Amino acid sequence: MSVLLSGALQSALYTRLSDDPVLAGIVGVHVYDAVPAGPLPDLYVLLGEEAVKDASDKSGAGAVHDLLISVMSTADSFLTLKQAASAIWDALSSADLALSEGRVVGLWFASSNAKRSAAGQRKIDLKFRARVEA
Repeated sequence: MSVLLSGALQSALYTRLSDDPVLAGIVGVHVYDAVPAGPLPDLYVLLGEEAVKDASDKSGAGAVHDLLISVMSTADSFLTLKQAASAIWDALSSADLALSEGRVVGLWFASSNAKRSAAGQRKIDLKFRARVEA
C-alpha cells in the first residue's frame, strides 16, 4: 500500500491547519504544503517530509505515516513559534481527520525539536505519526 493515501492525508492535514481559527490568529494564511516563490512571511507553517511504511494486514491495506510539520520564523524569540506549535497540536488532536479516500485510524504526536539556524531563523519541527487504512 505504502503511499496510496499520502495525497489524501496531506490534503486533510493542510485543510485542517488552514481552517483552524486559533492557528490562523497566529500565522494568518501562511500554512504551506510547499515553500512559495518570492519572499516568505516572518512566520509560517510548512508541511514537510513524510516517511511511509506498509502496515497492511489480513483485514486490508494500511500504512503508517511519519509526518513532519514545521513552524518557521525570523523572530528573536521562540514564544510565538511555541504558540503556533501548540495550536497545531490542538488542531490535529481535537477531532478526526476526514480523508477524501480511506480513513485515519489514529494520529499521534511523536516529538518536537526547537532549533535556531546559523542565519538566525527559528524553527520548531513537530513529528506526528498517522495510521491509515484504505
